[in-house]
Amino acid sequence: MKKKKSANPLVGIIMGSDSDWPTLKAAADICAEFGVPHEVRVVSAHRTPLDMASYARSAHKRGLRVIIAGAGGAAHLPGMTASKTVLPVLGVPVESKALKGLDSLLSIAQMPGGIPVGTLAIGKAGAINAALLAAAILGNKHRAIREALRAFRIAQTKKVLSQPDPAAAARKALKAVHTQLSGKKKK
Repeated sequence: MKKKKSANPLVGIIMGSDSDWPTLKAAADICAEFGVPHEVRVVSAHRTPLDMASYARSAHKRGLRVIIAGAGGAAHLPGMTASKTVLPVLGVPVESKALKGLDSLLSIAQMPGGIPVGTLAIGKAGAINAALLAAAILGNKHRAIREALRAFRIAQTKKVLSQPDPAAAARKALKAVHTQLSGKKKK
């Protein structure tokens, strides 16, 4: 996976391995959708600890305001990153093969008092919510980001309200299939 960077990034999206990208891509997609300048980088707490420490220490000076850190297995990246910066660090547990991400979740959530990491759900949902939470944090200062988040929430509400009875939608779709299969024209 190549390094991705936008001009003057406000959010850093880091992961322990390029195999974490399919999960963290959801966070990058939300940032892009909301117009949040961000960068994406592989930074391993275990394989490149000095690079990880340098990244975290320089993040604020480089203009970052939030770090989203995804990791699987032992999942030390979010906590180690948080120990090297005063920026908010949002941890995304990546689903692991052995324990389906429970190991990652517990590793990120069980930080000792004094080094907080905001821990999200396992997998893609966690990556999406990490980006939404980053947008909410940034929205305190950046009106355009706040309004993009507000529009997103309104759209979510409208989507739910437009389909209050999922059984009715399923019946309508089934009826359309039957009509199509029988060769009759829709009325």
